[in-house]
Amino acid sequence: MSPAPAAREAAAEPPAESGRPDAAGHRPVKEGSAVPRVPGRTPVRLGPLSAVWRPRTVLVPCAIALALCAAVVLNTGRGDFPLSPGDVLQALFGTADGVAELVVWELRLPRSVVGALVGASLGLAGAILQGIARNPLASPDILGITAGAGVGAVSVIVFAGANGAAGGLVGDVGIPTAAVTGGLAAALLVYVLAVRQGISGYRVLLVGVGVNAALTSVLSWLLVKADIVDAGRALIWLNGSLNGTNWDIAAPAAWALTLLLPAALLLSLQFGALAFDEDTARGLGVRMTGARAALLLTAVLLTAVATAATGPIAFVALACPQLALRLLRTGHPPLFASALLGAAVTVWADFLGRTLISGVELPVGIFTAALGAPYLLYLLVRSGKARTS
Repeated sequence: MSPAPAAREAAAEPPAESGRPDAAGHRPVKEGSAVPRVPGRTPVRLGPLSAVWRPRTVLVPCAIALALCAAVVLNTGRGDFPLSPGDVLQALFGTADGVAELVVWELRLPRSVVGALVGASLGLAGAILQGIARNPLASPDILGITAGAGVGAVSVIVFAGANGAAGGLVGDVGIPTAAVTGGLAAALLVYVLAVRQGISGYRVLLVGVGVNAALTSVLSWLLVKADIVDAGRALIWLNGSLNGTNWDIAAPAAWALTLLLPAALLLSLQFGALAFDEDTARGLGVRMTGARAALLLTAVLLTAVATAATGPIAFVALACPQLALRLLRTGHPPLFASALLGAAVTVWADFLGRTLISGVELPVGIFTAALGAPYLLYLLVRSGKARTS
């Protein structure tokens, strides 16, 4: 065979697999071989679905759940008739005497259950809002949703109380309904004002701060207008407290969380696309306005129902998503872990507020505000450094 035909045959044959990257930086993969894996991450495939196994995403929520269970047991044993953790566990499993079971199931357990449900709803709502706005300062407290719920509830207390009807049916039905309505109205106002010329996370945050300031002034006017008795009742509600909670209060919060948590997890699949601009997201097949509106509505309903149950509990929705993000090291606040952490923080705050100062029981909203205010200052300083660096 002459050299020329031999050279042509050699050129026609495919190059040998050398394992070296090509010009684009890709390494060749032999046919039938496994796809290269990312070191330290195990792929998990279930039919057409695939994901990456990260132990932290399982271990951290389990640890938070254990902390939540410990808080519920300790908080349930706290009271004028103290119970040890062993007594509480026996009552929960039905092996204690009748008195202990009555105290646990009818008098004390609803307080911890309501605290866990409200904290989970607020933590989930905060994670959704921070994911939409891509800003750690976005929360129902900052965007005016909590203030809107407060205006609705305090309006019922003030105006119905003037006619002697703030208790009874108006107190049981009117105040929660007004709180939910006020939260929805405030969120709608923020959305309408922020949606002009294309909605953006920064614009939502600025509009929310303005709406929150306006609603706070309305709250102050309502408290000034009310008589001393109604103003006192309104202030107790505005501080956020788990006193007097029962299973009837827990039921609406449980239904809301049961229905909205799966919806939020499903809608959270859009978070990756929300990180892009409008044109890029549209090219990926995601309608930005519809996705943001659905997520915002879910967060508003969670916040409104939680606020209607106990009053506003400050800073849970602000701090818990960021703490969960740092614990799990994800790209955006994790929804399920944020909900678990919100529940644990709320129940622990209630327990510590009842325990730290002898003879004094601090409302859970005051205790979380005392813990959350320094964290808010930290976020503001950190954001300022990030902009100037």
